Amino acid sequence: MYICPMHPEIQQEGPGRCPKCGMALVLEGTEKAKPKQMMEDRGLGPITWKSYIPLIVIFGLLTISTVAASLADYFNGTFALTSTIGYFMAGFFIVFAGFKLLDLKGFAEGYSTYDLLAQKWMGYGYIYPFLELGFGLLMLAGIHSPALLWVELAVMLFSGIGVAIKIARKEEFLCACLGTFLKVPLTKITLIEDFGMAALAGLLLILL
Repeated sequence: MYICPMHPEIQQEGPGRCPKCGMALVLEGTEKAKPKQMMEDRGLGPITWKSYIPLIVIFGLLTISTVAASLADYFNGTFALTSTIGYFMAGFFIVFAGFKLLDLKGFAEGYSTYDLLAQKWMGYGYIYPFLELGFGLLMLAGIHSPALLWVELAVMLFSGIGVAIKIARKEEFLCACLGTFLKVPLTKITLIEDFGMAALAGLLLILL
Protein backbone atom coordinates (compact mmCIF):
# COMPACT_ATOMS: atom_id res chain seq x y z
CA MET A 1 0.00 0.00 0.00
CA TYR A 2 1.32 3.45 -0.93
CA ILE A 3 0.74 6.36 1.45
CA CYS A 4 1.57 10.07 1.68
CA PRO A 5 4.28 10.81 4.31
CA MET A 6 2.56 14.09 5.11
CA HIS A 7 -1.04 12.83 5.00
CA PRO A 8 -1.04 9.14 6.03
CA GLU A 9 -4.79 8.95 5.53
CA ILE A 10 -4.13 9.17 1.78
CA GLN A 11 -3.58 5.58 0.63
CA GLN A 12 -3.72 3.71 -2.65
CA GLU A 13 -2.47 0.44 -4.07
CA GLY A 14 -0.07 1.92 -6.64
CA PRO A 15 2.42 4.81 -6.77
CA GLY A 16 1.22 8.34 -7.41
CA ARG A 17 0.99 11.73 -5.78
CA CYS A 18 -0.96 13.01 -2.81
CA PRO A 19 -3.97 15.07 -3.95
CA LYS A 20 -3.57 17.34 -0.93
CA CYS A 21 0.11 18.30 -1.05
CA GLY A 22 1.49 16.82 -4.26
CA MET A 23 4.18 14.74 -2.55
CA ALA A 24 5.10 11.40 -4.09
CA LEU A 25 3.46 8.47 -2.33
CA VAL A 26 5.78 5.92 -0.71
CA LEU A 27 5.39 2.29 0.30
CA GLU A 28 3.86 2.02 3.73
CA GLY A 29 6.55 1.41 6.33
CA THR A 30 9.38 2.85 4.21
CA GLU A 31 8.92 6.52 5.08
CA LYS A 32 12.00 7.63 6.98
CA ALA A 33 10.59 10.61 8.84
CA LYS A 34 7.43 12.61 9.24
CA PRO A 35 7.53 15.78 7.13
CA LYS A 36 7.12 17.95 10.24
CA GLN A 37 10.26 16.43 11.72
CA MET A 38 12.09 16.88 8.42
CA MET A 39 10.94 20.47 8.20
CA GLU A 40 11.99 21.29 11.76
CA ASP A 41 15.44 19.79 11.94
CA ARG A 42 16.29 17.74 8.81
CA GLY A 43 17.92 15.28 11.20
CA LEU A 44 20.14 17.92 12.83
CA GLY A 45 18.52 17.85 16.27
CA PRO A 46 16.87 20.76 18.15
CA ILE A 47 16.75 24.03 16.26
CA THR A 48 18.93 26.81 17.69
CA TRP A 49 20.47 29.95 16.23
CA LYS A 50 23.38 27.73 15.11
CA SER A 51 20.97 25.97 12.74
CA TYR A 52 20.91 29.16 10.68
CA ILE A 53 24.69 29.60 10.43
CA PRO A 54 24.88 28.38 6.77
CA LEU A 55 22.18 30.87 5.81
CA ILE A 56 23.87 33.67 7.76
CA VAL A 57 27.14 32.91 5.96
CA ILE A 58 25.41 33.06 2.57
CA PHE A 59 23.77 36.41 3.31
CA GLY A 60 27.02 37.71 4.76
CA LEU A 61 29.00 36.79 1.65
CA LEU A 62 26.35 38.31 -0.62
CA THR A 63 26.44 41.52 1.41
CA ILE A 64 30.25 41.70 1.39
CA SER A 65 30.34 41.08 -2.37
CA THR A 66 27.73 43.77 -2.94
CA VAL A 67 29.63 46.28 -0.80
CA ALA A 68 32.91 45.46 -2.58
CA ALA A 69 31.38 45.96 -6.03
CA SER A 70 29.71 49.19 -4.92
CA LEU A 71 32.97 50.53 -3.45
CA ALA A 72 34.69 49.83 -6.75
CA ASP A 73 31.97 51.84 -8.51
CA TYR A 74 32.37 54.64 -5.96
CA PHE A 75 36.11 54.96 -6.48
CA ASN A 76 35.58 54.85 -10.24
CA GLY A 77 33.02 57.62 -9.99
CA THR A 78 30.16 55.42 -11.27
CA PHE A 79 28.36 54.59 -8.01
CA ALA A 80 24.57 54.28 -8.22
CA LEU A 81 22.11 52.89 -5.70
CA THR A 82 20.34 51.00 -8.47
CA SER A 83 23.58 49.21 -9.34
CA THR A 84 24.09 48.23 -5.68
CA ILE A 85 20.60 46.76 -5.48
CA GLY A 86 21.21 45.00 -8.79
CA TYR A 87 24.47 43.46 -7.53
CA PHE A 88 22.75 42.02 -4.47
CA MET A 89 19.79 40.69 -6.43
CA ALA A 90 22.04 39.12 -9.06
CA GLY A 91 24.10 37.33 -6.43
CA PHE A 92 21.01 36.25 -4.52
CA PHE A 93 19.29 34.78 -7.57
CA ILE A 94 22.41 32.96 -8.78
CA VAL A 95 23.32 31.49 -5.37
CA PHE A 96 19.79 30.37 -4.52
CA ALA A 97 19.32 28.90 -8.01
CA GLY A 98 22.62 27.06 -7.66
CA PHE A 99 21.58 25.31 -4.46
CA LYS A 100 18.29 24.28 -6.05
CA LEU A 101 20.10 22.85 -9.08
CA LEU A 102 22.29 20.64 -6.86
CA ASP A 103 19.22 18.44 -6.39
CA LEU A 104 16.74 19.54 -9.02
CA LYS A 105 14.43 16.56 -8.54
CA GLY A 106 14.37 17.01 -4.76
CA PHE A 107 13.65 20.71 -5.12
CA ALA A 108 10.84 20.11 -7.60
CA GLU A 109 9.21 17.59 -5.29
CA GLY A 110 9.45 19.92 -2.30
CA TYR A 111 8.29 22.94 -4.30
CA SER A 112 5.22 21.06 -5.49
CA THR A 113 3.98 20.83 -1.90
CA TYR A 114 3.34 24.57 -1.58
CA ASP A 115 3.73 26.55 -4.81
CA LEU A 116 0.34 27.23 -6.38
CA LEU A 117 1.43 26.42 -9.94
CA ALA A 118 3.80 23.56 -9.09
CA GLN A 119 0.96 21.86 -7.21
CA LYS A 120 -0.96 21.72 -10.49
CA TRP A 121 2.01 21.13 -12.79
CA MET A 122 5.15 19.68 -11.22
CA GLY A 123 7.20 20.60 -14.28
CA TYR A 124 7.22 24.19 -13.05
CA GLY A 125 9.42 23.05 -10.17
CA TYR A 126 12.05 21.98 -12.70
CA ILE A 127 11.82 25.30 -14.55
CA TYR A 128 11.82 27.66 -11.57
CA PRO A 129 15.55 27.38 -10.66
CA PHE A 130 16.45 28.24 -14.26
CA LEU A 131 14.17 31.29 -14.07
CA GLU A 132 16.07 32.46 -11.00
CA LEU A 133 19.39 31.73 -12.69
CA GLY A 134 18.31 33.70 -15.75
CA PHE A 135 17.23 36.64 -13.57
CA GLY A 136 20.60 36.63 -11.83
CA LEU A 137 22.70 36.40 -14.98
CA LEU A 138 20.76 39.16 -16.71
CA MET A 139 21.13 41.46 -13.72
CA LEU A 140 24.81 40.58 -13.42
CA ALA A 141 25.16 41.75 -17.02
CA GLY A 142 23.71 45.09 -15.95
CA ILE A 143 20.30 44.58 -17.52
CA HIS A 144 17.70 46.28 -15.33
CA SER A 145 15.00 46.83 -17.90
CA PRO A 146 11.43 47.47 -16.67
CA ALA A 147 10.25 44.35 -18.52
CA LEU A 148 12.72 42.13 -16.62
CA LEU A 149 11.88 43.76 -13.29
CA TRP A 150 8.13 43.33 -13.83
CA VAL A 151 8.64 39.64 -14.61
CA GLU A 152 10.77 39.20 -11.49
CA LEU A 153 8.19 41.03 -9.41
CA ALA A 154 5.35 38.85 -10.70
CA VAL A 155 7.23 35.54 -10.38
CA MET A 156 8.49 36.20 -6.86
CA LEU A 157 5.15 37.51 -5.60
CA PHE A 158 3.33 34.52 -7.02
CA SER A 159 5.82 32.13 -5.43
CA GLY A 160 5.50 33.87 -2.07
CA ILE A 161 1.72 33.69 -2.06
CA GLY A 162 1.78 29.89 -1.94
CA VAL A 163 4.17 29.95 1.04
CA ALA A 164 2.12 32.59 2.85
CA ILE A 165 -1.06 30.54 2.42
CA LYS A 166 0.59 27.42 3.84
CA ILE A 167 1.99 29.32 6.82
CA ALA A 168 -1.33 31.08 7.49
CA ARG A 169 -3.11 27.72 7.49
CA LYS A 170 -0.39 26.26 9.75
CA GLU A 171 0.01 23.41 7.29
CA GLU A 172 3.11 21.22 7.28
CA PHE A 173 5.34 21.56 4.24
CA LEU A 174 8.96 21.24 3.24
CA CYS A 175 10.51 24.55 2.24
CA ALA A 176 12.89 24.27 -0.67
CA CYS A 177 14.23 27.78 -1.19
CA LEU A 178 17.80 26.48 -0.81
CA GLY A 179 17.02 23.15 -2.39
CA THR A 180 17.79 20.04 -0.35
CA PHE A 181 21.53 20.62 -0.05
CA LEU A 182 21.63 22.91 2.99
CA LYS A 183 19.84 21.25 5.87
CA VAL A 184 18.63 24.27 7.81
CA PRO A 185 15.11 25.25 8.91
CA LEU A 186 13.80 27.38 6.08
CA THR A 187 10.05 27.72 6.52
CA LYS A 188 9.73 31.50 6.82
CA ILE A 189 13.04 32.16 5.09
CA THR A 190 11.25 31.39 1.82
CA LEU A 191 9.06 34.45 2.42
CA ILE A 192 12.21 36.56 2.61
CA GLU A 193 13.45 35.09 -0.66
CA ASP A 194 10.18 35.64 -2.49
CA PHE A 195 8.76 38.86 -1.07
CA GLY A 196 12.20 40.35 -0.45
CA MET A 197 13.22 39.98 -4.08
CA ALA A 198 9.80 41.21 -5.20
CA ALA A 199 10.25 44.30 -3.00
CA LEU A 200 13.72 45.02 -4.41
CA ALA A 201 12.44 44.60 -7.98
CA GLY A 202 9.63 47.04 -7.16
CA LEU A 203 12.13 49.48 -5.64
CA LEU A 204 14.25 49.39 -8.80
CA LEU A 205 11.15 50.07 -10.89
CA ILE A 206 10.58 53.20 -8.80
CA LEU A 207 14.20 54.36 -8.88
CA LEU A 208 14.90 53.76 -12.57
